[in-house]
Amino acid sequence: MLSRIRVRDRDFKISSWSKNNPKTCVAVAIKPNGVAVRNSNDSTKNTVFFTNDEWSAFVKGVKNNEFGV
Repeated sequence: MLSRIRVRDRDFKISSWSKNNPKTCVAVAIKPNGVAVRNSNDSTKNTVFFTNDEWSAFVKGVKNNEFGV
């Protein structure tokens, strides 16, 4: 996992699913050197950083229903 990716507040996009479910919001900033994810309800909380490979594996897992959500 990356420790730092330079991101600004305007870089984050809110999930379309989260817009209809305000209690479970996530914001994602996709940058050339990795991906940053944070709680869109409270941007002061920790931001989690992923490499592009980690993010790709996560997206693939979601598409393949690997998480049982």
